[in-house]
Amino acid sequence: MSAGSAKALSISLAVGAVGGTLFQLTGLPLAWMLGPLIANLLASSQGVKVAVPEPLRNVFLAVMGMVLGSQVTPQLAHRVLDWPVSAALLLLGVAASTAVAAAWYRRCGFDPVSAWFGASPGAMTAMILLGEKCGGDPQRIAVAQSLRVILVILFLPPLFWAYEDGGDSIGPVHIGLEHGWMLLMIPLILPLGRWLRIPSPALLAPLLVAALLSGSDMASLALPGWGMNLMLWVLGSAIGSRFQGMTRKLFGRYLWQSGVATLLALLVLALFAELIHQLLGVGRDVALLALAPGGIGEMAILAVALNIDPVFVAFHHLLRMVTLMIIAPFWARWLLRHSSTTP
Repeated sequence: MSAGSAKALSISLAVGAVGGTLFQLTGLPLAWMLGPLIANLLASSQGVKVAVPEPLRNVFLAVMGMVLGSQVTPQLAHRVLDWPVSAALLLLGVAASTAVAAAWYRRCGFDPVSAWFGASPGAMTAMILLGEKCGGDPQRIAVAQSLRVILVILFLPPLFWAYEDGGDSIGPVHIGLEHGWMLLMIPLILPLGRWLRIPSPALLAPLLVAALLSGSDMASLALPGWGMNLMLWVLGSAIGSRFQGMTRKLFGRYLWQSGVATLLALLVLALFAELIHQLLGVGRDVALLALAPGGIGEMAILAVALNIDPVFVAFHHLLRMVTLMIIAPFWARWLLRHSSTTP
C-alpha cells in the first residue's frame, strides 16, 4: 500500500470512528455502520481524501459472507418450498420498480439507456459497463446506482428500528468468538472464488463454504459484539467513501434525483413485499429487506446486523443479481437497436 493510500485509509477509519461514536451515543440504530457511512460520505463530498482499499474491503466482506453462510442450518430445508412463490413476486417487483424509476430518470433528462441501467436494482458493475457500451452516461449510471444503495441503507434500519419499537439493532450477538478458525480459510477462498468466476466472489464464495459447513452441522462462525461492530465500521467507511471528488452542487442534484427514484422503487417493492407477507406468512420486515433495491453485499450486511432472516434475504438478492446479469445483455442489445433506429 502506498503512503497516499495508507493516509486515505487512516483518515477514512478515523472519520468513521467519530461517526460511529456519535451514533452510538445518540442511540441510533446500526451505529457502527451508519455512523461511519455518513461521516465518510460528508468528508468525501467536502473534498477530503478518504478511501478503503478494495482488498481490505473484500476481506471484511468475506467475513460477512462467512457469518451469513453460518446462518444456514439443517432445519432450513422445509422453508425452501415457499421460496418459488416469493422468487416469482421478487422478479415481478424488480421489473415494475425498475420501470417506474427509469420513467422518473427520463423526466430528469436522462437518456433512455442511462435511465434504465441507472434504475436497475443490482449488479452495479455490470450495469455501468453495459450501459456505457450502449451509449449511456457511465457517470450518471454509476452515481444513480451508488446513491440508491446508500439511500436504502440509510432509510431501512431506522424504519425497522421504529417498527420494532427501538429494540436492539445488532444481531446475532455472541459473548465470544465461535469457530474462529474458519476465518483462516479466507486467504484461500477469495482467489478460488475469483478463479471460479463466482458473482461477487468476496461475499458469495465464503458464504457458500460457510453454508456447507454449517448446513452439515460441522461448524458455524459467530462473532462477538465488538467483532460485528469492527466489521460494520470498515464496511460502512468503504461504502461512504465512494463519492470522492464530486462537487457539492452536482452531488446535491444527483441526491435529489436518486432520492425520488429510490423512494418510488421502495414503494413499488413494498407492495410486492406485502403480497409475500400475505401469501406466505413471511414477516413484513423480512419480505421488504429481501426485495429492497440495494446491492447484495450491503443487504447481506443489513440482514445479518439486524438479524432479519439473513438466508431468506440473501437468496432473493442473489436471485435478483443473477437474473439481472442474464437479462441485461439482451435488454442492452434491444436498447442499442432501438436507439440506432430512432431518428
